[in-house]
Amino acid sequence: MNGRIGDPIGAPIAGPIAGPIGVFDSGLGGLTVLRAMIDLLPHESVMYFGDTARFPYGPKPSDEVLKYALEIGRLLVEHDARVVVVACNSAAAAALEVLEEELPVPVLGVIEPGMRAAARTTRSGRVGVIGTVGTIASGAYQRAAADLDVEIDLTCAACPGFVEFVEAGDVDSEQVHILAERLLAPLRDVSVDTVVLGCTHYPLLARTISDVMGPEVMLVSSADETAFAVRELLGTPPEGSAPRLGDHRFVTSGDVETFGRLGARFLGPEVVHVEQWSWT
Repeated sequence: MNGRIGDPIGAPIAGPIAGPIGVFDSGLGGLTVLRAMIDLLPHESVMYFGDTARFPYGPKPSDEVLKYALEIGRLLVEHDARVVVVACNSAAAAALEVLEEELPVPVLGVIEPGMRAAARTTRSGRVGVIGTVGTIASGAYQRAAADLDVEIDLTCAACPGFVEFVEAGDVDSEQVHILAERLLAPLRDVSVDTVVLGCTHYPLLARTISDVMGPEVMLVSSADETAFAVRELLGTPPEGSAPRLGDHRFVTSGDVETFGRLGARFLGPEVVHVEQWSWT
């Protein structure tokens, strides 16, 4: 693979922590998963890749998304990631099984964790899932629901346009609210009591989505559940070991200034420096 990337930020943590957690998304949405991981696993180093030059993934053909996911997964492994988190529903739907076969490290997605959380949350069994066109069309959430131990009456709705608003930094304008009213109507029509935010960008629209769906409807993000799955996989530092905060490395294939500005807004002070990657 050709390309260029800046020098690593900071040194790897010594001791039992051998390498970073690799996390990737088509853009900024995966930062919602990263936020949960940082809060739960502050000792872990992370390398986050936002493929904003090829954003959005949702409308793209699944074989194209698969190609991108493999490229990024291999890139993260080349930079010593010891686990790869696909913090993108579109990529998880198109590529998770292939990534599990191709990469020499464990790979975790966000779809199954989100459905497990919804099954615990719903009172009526009527669950809605919202996602990109590609994610909904893939049937990944429908398959995940069928694999649950409980019966779920699932209604899925594609929400084209949501991701683009988030990437532009617009999460609460009147235009976003009008779009949400139209796209969420199928879920309101069947009276779901739980909505799975089936795209890692969507938690950033939680206030607008909640306003449209009403206060009695619970919103479920896969971020926390995915973070718990990572902790279960990696474990925690031995008792008595010196506490150290992990290093957080951010790489984007798009504009670094835009990623840094919006990344700091959506994630927090951890976004200090953003490195450039060029697909050539």
